Amino acid sequence: MRDGGTREGRDGPLVSKRLPVDPIAEAKRQWIAHGWEEAAPGMVAVTSVMRAQQIMLSRVEASLRPFALSFARYELLALLSFTKDGRLPMSSAIRRLQVHPTSVTNTVQRLERDGLVGRSPHPDDGRATMLNLTDEGRRVAAEATAALNAEVFVAPGLATEDTGALTGILARFRRSAGDFDDPAPLPEPL
Repeated sequence: MRDGGTREGRDGPLVSKRLPVDPIAEAKRQWIAHGWEEAAPGMVAVTSVMRAQQIMLSRVEASLRPFALSFARYELLALLSFTKDGRLPMSSAIRRLQVHPTSVTNTVQRLERDGLVGRSPHPDDGRATMLNLTDEGRRVAAEATAALNAEVFVAPGLATEDTGALTGILARFRRSAGDFDDPAPLPEPL
């Protein structure tokens, strides 16, 4: 929600009325009333994260709308913009974005259609494809990042200490779910 009375939807701002009760708290009450006390805390946690994701994604999509980008398209542009020369093997992009290869292929096709990325053969592996950020793609990535930083990331809707605590909790959850491994320590210099 940008203010207390509207939120962004697929077709622009939607009028939103604050509910008189937290529906997740009410769901917890119902869970307990139905004898599912043991599952109630987990249901509350999962449902709360999913609702928070909807709120955050709505803000991100509103910021990206002027650039005609979805978050998936933005992520790929940003990933390419972080590389030294704006190039990355498609297989590396798939691994780093942690999405299904078909989703990345569809995203690449849309970005390619809009002139933001291109594809070329891998210089060393004839079976692989390189993704290449165009000059226009680099410009759009930079402008979209500036908008996201100003409109969402600088003030995500959480106090600074809550942002750090939440990030730590979610990192531990992601690690335990097999999302990533902690990096090995670097060797001592010779």
